[in-house]
Amino acid sequence: MTVELTLLAVIAGFVVDCFLGDPAGFPHPVILIGKGISFFERVLRKRFPKTEKGEFTAGCLMTVFVAVLSGVIPFLILFLCRKVNIWLYFAVCCFMSWQIFAAKCLKDEAMKVHARLKKRDLEGARAQVGMLVGRNTENLSAAQVAKAAVETVAENTSDGVIAPLFWMIIFGPVGGFVYKAINTMDSMVGYKNDKYLYFGRCAAKTDDVANFIPARLSALGMIAGAAFTGLDAKNAFRIWKRDRRAHSSPNSAQTESVTAGALHVQLGGNAYYFGKLYEKPTIGDPDRNIKASDIIRTCSLMYATSIFLLAVLEAAAFIVVLLIK
Repeated sequence: MTVELTLLAVIAGFVVDCFLGDPAGFPHPVILIGKGISFFERVLRKRFPKTEKGEFTAGCLMTVFVAVLSGVIPFLILFLCRKVNIWLYFAVCCFMSWQIFAAKCLKDEAMKVHARLKKRDLEGARAQVGMLVGRNTENLSAAQVAKAAVETVAENTSDGVIAPLFWMIIFGPVGGFVYKAINTMDSMVGYKNDKYLYFGRCAAKTDDVANFIPARLSALGMIAGAAFTGLDAKNAFRIWKRDRRAHSSPNSAQTESVTAGALHVQLGGNAYYFGKLYEKPTIGDPDRNIKASDIIRTCSLMYATSIFLLAVLEAAAFIVVLLIK
């Protein structure tokens, strides 16, 4: 009964996220996780030498502490709820699942970029997309701003929706929170710059492992999603096969290549980070210029992918539960 309710809670959490997202001013667990990351970074950096080995060791300890705490706390909450009442457990599971998904938040933030571009407010669009990406945005053209937004939605279809879904299907909200902690650590300290090259390496590699299967599931789901949304699924599959490894990350190009193929645009390419030029391969073919409206298409693709994989993974999980019983 508990397993079935947990699986139903994941569905409920996704549905609530689709309608409510992250209401402004509403406390969010990821904020607490972020504060925990900053706390452990500050404390551990003081206690370890400023050497490559010292910073790497401190970063590894931070990764372990944050991941374990992010799993233990929701586990204890759910354990106590289950002891009190099964329906209280279900309600809290639904709430936690809602907090873990980020589909509507991702869409809303991307659409703010779209709105600025439609108003021809390039400075505003640059500032808005700068809140979503790590690259320097102050000199981007309108097409480059749109490309950055499309890339963000494509990549975070996996990071913000499918990967949490995958880990919640297996381990419930506890797995979802551990994943969110890993992903948040990567976004905060997983940079290859002077400050985080060694300290953030463990978090970055752990994130690569945690996203390895979900990124590939996301890519396959996006190909199906392209067909459902009227995009070019055949070309999406072709570009995915060709360019899915065209990124320094083992996972990012999986969904970006599908998106590039589905839209017939070119993503990737060189970009400035912290004022330094990084040469990156391109993904997809420049069949046409990218437009602001491609942000809308990518958001639709994200939702189609999410709904498709939610149905597939939930059905598979229920079948496994029935077979075990």
